[in-house]
Amino acid sequence: MNRRTMSLTAAGLVLIAGSLAGCSAITSGSPDSPSSAPGSSTAPTAAQVLPIASDPITNTSTAAGLSINSAAVEDNVDPVTKKAIDDRLQITLANATSAPLTNVEIYYEMTDVTTKQTEGYYMALDGVTVPSNGQSTVYFDNEPAPGHFPENKFSLYRSSVNQVDFAIEASADGVKIATATASKGAGTGEQAD
Repeated sequence: MNRRTMSLTAAGLVLIAGSLAGCSAITSGSPDSPSSAPGSSTAPTAAQVLPIASDPITNTSTAAGLSINSAAVEDNVDPVTKKAIDDRLQITLANATSAPLTNVEIYYEMTDVTTKQTEGYYMALDGVTVPSNGQSTVYFDNEPAPGHFPENKFSLYRSSVNQVDFAIEASADGVKIATATASKGAGTGEQAD
């Protein structure tokens, strides 16, 4: 094999690897996870979660039923214990319908208020069901536990020293998209409350 053939082969392998890495940006937990235990311990690593160019959610339903009861990215509180937990994107979804909501998707866009730089992320929340007249809380924090999903640890949220604002969309089958906002103040890392 000559040097030119080797270079072309190496370039092809780099393109294939890059394509595969990009495909994993919108994956999440195992589809075999029970509906009462959203997420999976087999979720992709933080390095696999990459920004995407545009919002892929195509839900056109106009039926009410899904809402975002709360969205936080700092000063987070565990909804069960009511104790402070480390900063992360935390979203509590509520279902006001008489049937469980499935095929839940989340798209969030973060904007650095100073530089105006933006990043968008999408996640199909495989295994998440929002119970009838109930709620489910999901976390984007790379923890290998039910209800926890991967995040990009190099995102604007984790790296910018400026205020970062979040615009969040949640979608589920049969109901219209729910929206919310959240904001991280200036600084990086966990701040003392």
